[in-house]
Amino acid sequence: MKNFPIVKLARKLISIPSISPLDLGCQEIIANRLRSIGFTIKHININNTSNIWAFRGKGKTLTFAGHTDVVPAGKKKLWKFPPFDAVIEKNILFGRGAIDMKGALAAMIIAAEKFVYLNPNHKNRISFLITSDEESNAIDGTKAVIENLISQKEKIDYCILGEPSSTKVIGDFIKNGRRGSITAHLKVFGIQGHVAYPKSFDNSIHKTIPFLFRLINHEFDTGNNFFPSTSIQIVKIRSDSNSENVVPDELSMVFNIRFSPVINVNEIKHFVEKILFKYRIKYSIKWKVSGYPFFTSPGVLTKTVTEAVQFVNKIKSRLSTSGGTSDGRFISLIGAEIVELGLINKTIHQVNEQVKIEDLSILSQIYQRIMDKLLI
Repeated sequence: MKNFPIVKLARKLISIPSISPLDLGCQEIIANRLRSIGFTIKHININNTSNIWAFRGKGKTLTFAGHTDVVPAGKKKLWKFPPFDAVIEKNILFGRGAIDMKGALAAMIIAAEKFVYLNPNHKNRISFLITSDEESNAIDGTKAVIENLISQKEKIDYCILGEPSSTKVIGDFIKNGRRGSITAHLKVFGIQGHVAYPKSFDNSIHKTIPFLFRLINHEFDTGNNFFPSTSIQIVKIRSDSNSENVVPDELSMVFNIRFSPVINVNEIKHFVEKILFKYRIKYSIKWKVSGYPFFTSPGVLTKTVTEAVQFVNKIKSRLSTSGGTSDGRFISLIGAEIVELGLINKTIHQVNEQVKIEDLSILSQIYQRIMDKLLI
C-alpha cells in the first residue's frame, strides 16, 4: 500500500511542514502533476500566501478547492510518530494534514489524473483552486483568488470543497452550507473605587452581569429546515484592578455569534446594542464578520455527490450545515453550487492526526465518479 500513487502523494505533501500561511513547495508538486495532464496553471500569490488556479477544458466548470497549509503540530512529544514524517502503521497514515486536508488533496489529484487518462477529450471544464491561507487569516487566499476570478469574469458552476465533512464513514455527511460568524470585542466602562464605599464607584463587573444574562439567554431565531438556531458563546472575559479592595473601572470581553440566513448581521448588532442601552452601560464595541452564511439548495450538485457516494461507498449521505466556517463562504460569491466532501473529521487539528489508507482510496473514487457525471 505504501507504493499506491495516492499514498505516495499524500505522504509527500504531509512531509512538508507547511504551517499556515506557508506552502513551502506543496503547490509546486501539485502544479507539476496537473500541468503534465494538460492543465493551465496560474499562480496568484499574495504576500506570504501561495494560490493556484488551474483549469482544463471549456464549458461548465467543476472546481475542486482545498488548502495546503496546516495548523501547528503542537507538542511533538505527544505524537506517536513525528508529525511530518508521514509514517504508516497498520494501513493508517499519521501526520499533520493527513485529514485536513492534504489527504483530500491527494485524492483529488489522483482522481483527476485517472479521469483525464480515461477521458482526454472530456466536455466541460475541470479546475482546481488551492490556497495556503485557510487555517490562518484567510485574507490573501481563496477570498483574494475569488475576487480576482470575478474581476476576470470567470465562472464556477459547481465546487467540491475537500474539507473533512465525514463523521464515521466517508460520505455519511456532506455539507451544503455553513453558518455565518460574527465576533464582538466589547469594553464596558465604570468608575474605579474602594470596595468599602459603594456609592463612590461604578463596578464594571456588576453592571455587566445582567447584560450577559440577557445576552446568552436570548433566542435570536429557531433556525429553519436546513440550519440550526443562532448560537452565542462568550470566549473571553477580563477585568482586574490589581488590588483586592479596589473595584475595576473596565471590563473587556469577546463573544462570538454563529448565525444562519434566517437573521442578518445588522439585526444581531441592533439587538446587542439595544440591551447595552437598556442596562445603561457605557461601552465601546468592535465587530468582526469572519464570514456570511451560504447555502446550496438541493439540486444538480447535491444529487450528483450523493449518488456518487452511494455508488462507491454504498451508503446514503445526509446533507448538513453544521460546523464552523470554511472557504465556501468566499466561493459562494462567484455564484457556485458548493458541497463539502472530505475525510473523517475525528482527528483534525489533534495530536496523532491520522487517516485510513482505504479512506483515501474511497474518497478519490467518489471524486472521480463526480467528474464522470458532470464532465462527460
